[in-house]
Amino acid sequence: MAQTLGGEMFRPETEDQVLEAVSWAVSEQAPLEVLGHGTKRGIGRPLQVANGLDISGLTGITLYEPEELVLTARAGTSLEEIEARLAEHNQEFAFEPMDYRALLGSQDRPRGTAGAVLATNLSGPRRLKAGAARDHVLGIRAVTGRGDLIKSGGRVVKNVTGYDLPRGLSGSWGTLAVLTEVTFKVLPRAETEETLVVSGLNDADAADIMAQAMGSDAEVSSAAHLPESVRGRFINGALPGSAATVLRLEGFPSSVAYRLGKLEAMFAQHGSCSRLDADASRALWREIRDVKPFCDGTTRPVWRVSVAPGAGHQLVAGLRLQTGVDAFYDWQGGLVWLRMEGDDEAGPVRDAIRALGGGHATLVRGSGDLRNHVPVFEPQEPALAALTRRLKEQFDPQAVLNPGRMWAEL
Repeated sequence: MAQTLGGEMFRPETEDQVLEAVSWAVSEQAPLEVLGHGTKRGIGRPLQVANGLDISGLTGITLYEPEELVLTARAGTSLEEIEARLAEHNQEFAFEPMDYRALLGSQDRPRGTAGAVLATNLSGPRRLKAGAARDHVLGIRAVTGRGDLIKSGGRVVKNVTGYDLPRGLSGSWGTLAVLTEVTFKVLPRAETEETLVVSGLNDADAADIMAQAMGSDAEVSSAAHLPESVRGRFINGALPGSAATVLRLEGFPSSVAYRLGKLEAMFAQHGSCSRLDADASRALWREIRDVKPFCDGTTRPVWRVSVAPGAGHQLVAGLRLQTGVDAFYDWQGGLVWLRMEGDDEAGPVRDAIRALGGGHATLVRGSGDLRNHVPVFEPQEPALAALTRRLKEQFDPQAVLNPGRMWAEL
């Protein structure tokens, strides 16, 4: 243990040491901040705790069976290590876990950990086709806020009855349990990819084009729209035209070429069509995944908003009548990234979501003062909030794990 900020900083290297640290916190009623590399520390309400549990020393890939498409790693294992190992066998996490470092100003730290991937339920532009981290987890080991060691799931994909604990802990941001080991399904990497760029569409027309593309038999794996205000900030300004609607296709070269031709024929009358080769396509989708246009070194608020795909452009249009906002769209328009000019737009953002029939808004970047005063995560309806409280009481009754990070009352 090392002293820090008047409290204890635990740096376990084994699961038993994690269990010991959490048991100490329970016995002393001393809350802990749970973290790995700290790359997402700026998301959520600022924690008012003196003690920390740093699991970045709990490392190592403990099982990798490429033929079985299964990988198990200790929770502190870096994504760089895992992805390098997968690349040796031309495999990957199909859900494309996002890298928040540039957006949150934590580029000096290693990329996130295996445990954080699941705890924050990371995903990327391929989410519409491949899902998020919770759709690829097979099993976990974890220590609850009661100081109990739990294990759930296994090394194969199978149907289960009862509570799906690995999926239940996904997206809990370390507020229910400390993950010590995770097992993921991995998949072969596509042999190649290309991206079709349809230039010059307004936001509404782009939403229609993306819907047609995703509904076609072209097997589009990702669809995004980059308005003129942000288009030049991607791949060093190499995207042609003004606004760019981009459609990614992956697979065997001959199949990709054939499907791209079909899409070009579908959309030729709507705008100028061009193609990005594999290298340019991969670079573009990494930058879309990591919100490159808003990685500006500031703390200006950035919101991640999820709505129905056809409603994203309506959300942005309504907000622009009220305040300064820059935006682009992923997930066929259903994921809207917003950068706001001021700190007082939480109300308008959530009012606009309700007016469109519902959705979720998360403040992923903002000053500490802003994150203290507005709900960072989407406020829950009473029934869901009651369920969340019951889960917290079952897993962490003394609120020793990341207390208040997601909602003040928890």
